[in-house]
Amino acid sequence: MAEHEYTLPRPEFDDPVKILIVVAPFYRDIADALIDGARAEIEAAGASFETVEVPGSLEIPTAIGIAGRMADFDGYVALGCVIRGETTHYETVCNDSARGLTLLGLQGMCIGNGILTVENRGQAEARADPARMNKGAGAAAAALHLIALARKWGGPRKGVGFKPASEETRLAGDAGDDRRA
Repeated sequence: MAEHEYTLPRPEFDDPVKILIVVAPFYRDIADALIDGARAEIEAAGASFETVEVPGSLEIPTAIGIAGRMADFDGYVALGCVIRGETTHYETVCNDSARGLTLLGLQGMCIGNGILTVENRGQAEARADPARMNKGAGAAAAALHLIALARKWGGPRKGVGFKPASEETRLAGDAGDDRRA
């Protein structure tokens, strides 16, 4: 680790935080080390988590998207490992999984990306090593920081555009509407 690297202080939360860890365990030992790092960081922040496995890194954004629509999580940690091989499949998996996670993040989902994209197994082992730079822990920390920002900036919204300022919605012809066309 370089001496000039800086790590943000761990965020603190008043209300409980629940995170979904989505992992592609193609390289089981690497995935397990990433999961251990993510879990340790989440627990250190006092948050809770669930873990699910998907077949590969390309399925991680889809699983997170489904969870975002159908479950109740504050944030997500994406974990996997893609090692360059002899074909262009590496570029496809790296680019498309990152693009999928980025698009979900731009929609407001709090996601820490811990999908390793490396040239060889040695690089993967170094990035999953808990004594060095466990990227699972880093991805969990990123998700926690994004959750803290979302909570800081969240809250009641004022109406914009055609969105009503209140929860009440009135339709033309509603009972009690005395305006005439």
